[in-house]
Amino acid sequence: MQTLGTSPSGPRLQRITSSPAYSNGAFQNPEPTDVTLQGTSMVGMLREFLNKPKLTVPALPHPTIHTDIRSLTAGDIPQIIWFGHSSYYILSSEASILVDPVFSGNASPFSWFAKAFPGTDIYTPDDFDHIDVLVLTHDHYDHLDYTTIKALASKVGTFVTALGVGAHLEYWGISPDQIIELDLWENTTPMPGLQLTATPGRHFSGRKFRRNQTLWCSFVLQLGSHRLFLGGDSGYGGHFAEIGRRFGPFDLAFLESGQYGDHWPYIHMFPEQTVQAAHDLVARVILPVHWGKFSLALHVWNEPIKRVVKAAAQAHQAIVTPRIGELITLADHYPNNEWW
Repeated sequence: MQTLGTSPSGPRLQRITSSPAYSNGAFQNPEPTDVTLQGTSMVGMLREFLNKPKLTVPALPHPTIHTDIRSLTAGDIPQIIWFGHSSYYILSSEASILVDPVFSGNASPFSWFAKAFPGTDIYTPDDFDHIDVLVLTHDHYDHLDYTTIKALASKVGTFVTALGVGAHLEYWGISPDQIIELDLWENTTPMPGLQLTATPGRHFSGRKFRRNQTLWCSFVLQLGSHRLFLGGDSGYGGHFAEIGRRFGPFDLAFLESGQYGDHWPYIHMFPEQTVQAAHDLVARVILPVHWGKFSLALHVWNEPIKRVVKAAAQAHQAIVTPRIGELITLADHYPNNEWW
């Protein structure tokens, strides 16, 4: 089944086994991390997921906006479009960048599972003429989507991703010459004025049964004179303060705020922790992601944004809350209507 991808081998595997983040046959988190709480019943979790509350999915279609990406004019100030969940587009005079695109309508290898909310799946690969750099934070299905990658492949100049994830891309027909894989703290400059540095996250990886054979990471994006944090998936931990010390301040941080749960508190942040992470990073503005398109947890679909907005207000932290497809201009236009 092509959708599942493949395991790293050959020189790629040799590089993996030499990574400081790899030991005991798998990549490790920067601090001890259980994917689920010890003693959690897998049968009980499955039962909860099969009997999710109705409010985990919105009753009405989202009030989304379909911005014409092809007609945008790149300038010195980055423009941003969020596509729901953890997919977003960044355009500046330096480059066009697409992060973790999932445009297939579901976030799993099965079309009937983890379907996009009504009204959210309004963008397709046809909306893009060319993408200079496509960034992939890790290989989970809600971040690395086979159907989307295949459809975009001919439009992408360079893929930048975490160590080992390139095995999936090559298996799907992407040329090795187009793929740059980074270990933690490594950086690359795929084009003038654009630098990406791989930084830690507290999460896990895997598309099959064996976990952590590829790396997961966040990225520091230096785009001209602007610095953004591309958070990927991560539970809260000391790595945010370390990244803040090394690279802060950030003009804007894309930080996950949804799909959390009491059974897995270490691999996804709760919204209040999202605000603390922004403080640790020294981020001027938060753009909350990892919510608003798929139901991958048991919370009410709009609970994440309500909680993170409240926590940000209490902490005097600036936050931007766009509708899917709504144009953001860095340091100039930050939509914050409570559309949910």
